This record gives sequence, C-alpha cells and structure tokens, in this order.
Amino acid sequence: MDRRTFLGTAAALPAFAGGQRILDTHTHFYDPSRAQGVPWPPKDNQTLYRTVLPPEFQKLTAPLGVEGTIVVEASPWLEDNQWILDLAQDHPVIRGFVGHLDPGRPGFAANLERFRKHRLFLGIRLGGAVLAKELGNPAFLEDMKRLAGANLELDVLGGRAPFADTARLSDRVPGLRIVLNHLPNDAPKDGVALAALNSRPNVYAKVSGVLRRVDERVPVDAAFYRESLDELWAAFGEDRLVYASNWPVSDLIAPYPQILGVVQSYFAARGPAAADKFFWKNAQTAYRIPS
Repeated sequence: MDRRTFLGTAAALPAFAGGQRILDTHTHFYDPSRAQGVPWPPKDNQTLYRTVLPPEFQKLTAPLGVEGTIVVEASPWLEDNQWILDLAQDHPVIRGFVGHLDPGRPGFAANLERFRKHRLFLGIRLGGAVLAKELGNPAFLEDMKRLAGANLELDVLGGRAPFADTARLSDRVPGLRIVLNHLPNDAPKDGVALAALNSRPNVYAKVSGVLRRVDERVPVDAAFYRESLDELWAAFGEDRLVYASNWPVSDLIAPYPQILGVVQSYFAARGPAAADKFFWKNAQTAYRIPS
C-alpha cells in the first residue's frame, strides 16, 4: 500500500473512528521458515507464503486504532495450537486463539482438556463441509456439548455459509456459541436459512468478507456494499455482528485500511453505540475474551 492510498482511506473514515476501540477477531499468524514448514498457505501463493507474525500486524494496525486480535487456526497440526499459544505469551496484542481439534474423533476430549487450560484458548474452527457431514454423528454432537460445557465457542467456515446446518447444530446444542466466518460472502445465499438465524441468540456473524473484486477493481465506497450488510443487520441485529479482517488473506483483495474503512463508514451510519458493539463489545460476548 502506498502513502496516497493510506491517506485517502484514512481521510474517508468517520469522525468518531479515532476514539473507537477495535478488536480484530480474525487474523492468521504462521512461519514457513520453521523446520517443519507450514501446511498452509501454499508455496505458489506469492502474497501469502511468507513469515507473518504479530509485530507486523501491530505496526500495520495500531495507527488505525486496532488494540488486539483473535488469531484463528491456519493449520490442522495439533501442536500448532501450542505454537500459537506460545506466540501469544510474548505478544499481548493476541487477545485469544480459535484452534483446530477434530470433534467426533478419538482424542478430542483429551486434547480439549489440554488446551482449554490456557486462558487464551477460546474455541475451535470447523469447515462447513465437516459440519454438514458430522451433524448425524452422535460422537460429534457429544464433543460439541463438551465444547459448550467448557464455555468455549465454535467458528464455522464455509464457502457458501452453512446457515441451515448451523441452525440445526444450535438447536441440538443450544448452549454452544457459534460464530459464522467471512460474511457477507458474495456466494449465493439461502435467504430463508439466513433469516432463521435471527431466532438463534447464540449464533454470531463475523463480518470479514465484505470487499470484493468487480470488473478488475475493488470498490471502497460503503454504499456499494450496503445491501449485503443490511441483510446481515436484519438477520443478526446490532448485538451479534463482530468485526474481523481476515488478515493477511485480506491483502489479496485490498489493503487493511480499506478493509476497515468500509465497515467503519457503514457503522457510522448506524451510530456510535452500534459501532462500539460491532468493533468491541460483541466480540467479548461471542468469544468470552479474558480480561
């Protein structure tokens, strides 16, 4: 990002943004230079395949008012859960971690017991395809109950957001907090299933998939995205939407200040109280972030 882009984006931010507390609930940290390497991202991705660690994130986002982040798993390797938790010990900008475990499989209960002891271990993430496949598995549902019983949450990732499956899981394990990733997502949606989530108070939407490429450009005017954001507002309201960037993956679409600036402009129109919930307070409720 060049200086002109940064200044242009900063100038477009709403007036109250300077005093807004911001917690980014979705970032990834990894280091391909480790002896074991990394399972993701792929080596042929020239933008993402590099060392990405907290100091870079802090340098990029602190001038924008971002106070901390929740890291989300980027690896299926069990010990990479510990790698992130160890990283957090030296970098207080990490306010929590959503890890990777395999519910419905042997060893889940023991692994959950191991990692839940760390105050920053807030939950786990599953792919939408896994959720759809495992919903009929009694062992999977028992492990979801274990997760809820430990006061931990579940992030759900899906290309086409798995609204109906999320609703089913919420009904079967009503005490489980669920955070849907990367919405509004420009893939086709099941509007009826999305609207049904309005009555599931423990289901939250992570707004980290707003900007998109259209005709070789990425619009940065919040008005362009108002319809899809209004759809989320109607389904989840001001109490169940949380801010996230998906950095550094977001760099594939736009620089961080533009990712942040679009949603800041949208929530400026909703008022400071709604913005405070979106950028800070709702994340505290969804993730139970420790003080």
